[in-house]
Amino acid sequence: MIATQTFVSVFFFVFFLVSLPFFSSAAPPSSDSIYESFVQCFSDKTKSPQAQITDNVFSRTNPSFSSVLRAYIRNGRFNTSSTPKPTIIVTPRSDIHVSAVVTCSKSLNFLLKIRSGGHDYEGLSYISDKPFFILDMSNLRDVSVDIADQSAWISAGATLGEVYYRIWEKSKVHGFPAGVCPTVGVGGHISGGGYGNMLRKFGLSVDNLIDAKIVDVNGQILDRKSMGEDLFWAISGGGGASFGVVLGYKVKLVPVPETVTVFRVEKYMDSGAVDMVHKWQSVGPKTDRNLFLRMLIQPVTRKKVKTVRATVVALFLGRAEEVVALLGKEFPELSLKKENCSEMTWFQSALWWDNRVNPTQIDPKVFLDRNLDRANFGKRKSDYVASEIPRDGIESLFKKMTELGKIGLVFNPYGGKMAEVTVNATPFPHRSKLFKIQYSVTWQENSVEIEKGFLNQANVLYSFMTGFLSKNPRNAYLNYRDVDIGVNDHGTNSYEEGEVYGRKYFGDNFDRLVKVKTAADPDNFFRNEQSIPTVLSKA
Repeated sequence: MIATQTFVSVFFFVFFLVSLPFFSSAAPPSSDSIYESFVQCFSDKTKSPQAQITDNVFSRTNPSFSSVLRAYIRNGRFNTSSTPKPTIIVTPRSDIHVSAVVTCSKSLNFLLKIRSGGHDYEGLSYISDKPFFILDMSNLRDVSVDIADQSAWISAGATLGEVYYRIWEKSKVHGFPAGVCPTVGVGGHISGGGYGNMLRKFGLSVDNLIDAKIVDVNGQILDRKSMGEDLFWAISGGGGASFGVVLGYKVKLVPVPETVTVFRVEKYMDSGAVDMVHKWQSVGPKTDRNLFLRMLIQPVTRKKVKTVRATVVALFLGRAEEVVALLGKEFPELSLKKENCSEMTWFQSALWWDNRVNPTQIDPKVFLDRNLDRANFGKRKSDYVASEIPRDGIESLFKKMTELGKIGLVFNPYGGKMAEVTVNATPFPHRSKLFKIQYSVTWQENSVEIEKGFLNQANVLYSFMTGFLSKNPRNAYLNYRDVDIGVNDHGTNSYEEGEVYGRKYFGDNFDRLVKVKTAADPDNFFRNEQSIPTVLSKA
């Protein structure tokens, strides 16, 4: 009898312990209650009426939520029914709004994803497997150009196309060294380094910075002086989203000639493509720094035969006859003729690089079109080449690409100004390399099996290239985001996980970035799957 009573007592005690969480724990807060708490906090911080706030704070029940979310998703892989969605999207209209978003997100213990143009190749600026808010910077798009000072203040939510257009409005002989895709957002582009077709003349975007403004983890708005040189250094190529919210950059404008030259030359495997690519390696990084020779390598079917097309796409900061004479001596394999060239203004060349037809006739305002809610499916990877790939290596590469069928490569030459900047002047460490490789595959079909096939092509070609590339570790470019090289779940091994991808992106500059991160954001509020960890997380 005593044994029976003891058993019953123990049973009910165990049942009580097991059941206790179900009876005593409060239900998780609903999306509506989170929204209400956020709006109240936002109103308190900004002194704005709640009625006005609802125009810029979107919960999942808001009819505009889906369209606001999709507007700046640039990769269809992360725009599916199974893609994690934010609890709230905020589209601030002032710096004070951004400050409030940071402090309110922090007080509610929600992860904050920061999106400017939405071109993060892995969607890390707008997806997460943890509960999260999106801070969408697209309304903060001011571009203030001062030709007398040869500078411009550019808000993080502006696009590169808007930057180029606003410069063109004020001057036909000034430009800025940044990317060739006009819908890329300034915040991510510059904070990750930023490069374009003038990098051999003027360096990276971050080599032309004067000042910056950020919101730090405490909601303070800081400029270069108040944030200090360490933090300014970190957001000049180390990825702004690890350290705060970049509000904007003050940049140096660069002089461009009244007339520049562009051209495109294609060759196939049966018409000298192998020789052209092989020779390009010794010309592209070493030629006149006014000349940028991008190399595109793409498997195609021509006359019912699988082959590879190699295309040189070029910008020369000068006249056609100059570049034709130059390459006639340095690069006869290109067979460049003056009729291959087009002369135009620098701004028109930006339109040409965006594949616009008749750039000298087109309305410049096309660069103000953000092309919202348009996204193909894609995958990108990156590598750096320190020594030339031998000719037989190029031949084997072409063979492998025809076997795979779709994945293409983009070679971007360095040299010139790039080689003159010290490796630790900014977080970007790859200054001494000959060229950067981008692996690129794009498709239109929303299919899991098709996606697996194309991702496999990217991985197979990446593996194939191992013997030709920089190593220990193999290098990568932050703005060609690639989660295959490592991710961070910000647990007990956060530092060790971060070091895997961090050294590929930043080399030895990773150590300084960790120190800056630890000082600026010791509790790691600003984080994503490839952010900089704190030294406090080192095992």
